[in-house]
Amino acid sequence: MPKLLKMAQKPHRNGKGRAMLGKLRSDLKAIMERDPAAQGVFAAIFLYPSFHVLLFHRIAHPLWRWHFKFIARAIMLFARLLTGIEIHPQAKIGAGLFIDHGMGVVIGQTATVGENVTLYHGVTLGGVNPAENSDTQRDVKRHPTIGDNVIIGAGAQILGPVTIHKCARVGGNSVVTKDVGEGITVVGIPAKPVARRRANERFTAYAVSDMTATDQTEKTLSWMSQQIIQMQEQIEVLQKRQTVNPSSELHETGSDNTPNISELENK
Repeated sequence: MPKLLKMAQKPHRNGKGRAMLGKLRSDLKAIMERDPAAQGVFAAIFLYPSFHVLLFHRIAHPLWRWHFKFIARAIMLFARLLTGIEIHPQAKIGAGLFIDHGMGVVIGQTATVGENVTLYHGVTLGGVNPAENSDTQRDVKRHPTIGDNVIIGAGAQILGPVTIHKCARVGGNSVVTKDVGEGITVVGIPAKPVARRRANERFTAYAVSDMTATDQTEKTLSWMSQQIIQMQEQIEVLQKRQTVNPSSELHETGSDNTPNISELENK
């Protein structure tokens, strides 16, 4: 009976190992396809923090699930010291993630990252008010879910259990606290949609390099500046007319309507 159990477990373990190797291959492929500075697979393996931290996470994540939580946290602590990237071992990371530059990226405990996602340095996939009522937040989803083929620009903060749907783009230094629809590009604090395009898997660097639409605030400011220019032109025309043909009617009417002091005294 124990032999049968061992035989049944072997294919399962081999399958898990193959899945992990397959994800690591996708991670390497992502570096080669999305970084023009990549000099080859050898350099990607030894010189890219993105691959290093994902290698550690691919090991730590199953250990966390098998309740070896202290070891899993220790592995990811070492990975953070080595790479400057912090990923909680419980976070679910899909294949083909590329963390460009990497320094300062934080991926929280209950975050989920889909396949072929690109994150730039300084990105946070965090929670909202984690210091308040911490006990009630331990077993709930409090970090973002990132769909497939999403690109998040440098310094962007994705906060809370929001969903960034597939092929969405988040501009650098944006703060996202609401869901972002499929194929939508958002920028700003708070992040607002500035472009809607057909959702596809084409990679575009820096998240907003393909932005074609104009922000609504920018449109409003542009309209207001045009109105101010027109008003200034009208004022100049009126001033010229007054200098050329000075009006005396106002003075005459003013003198006619002005009461005589002697009349007032008599009254």
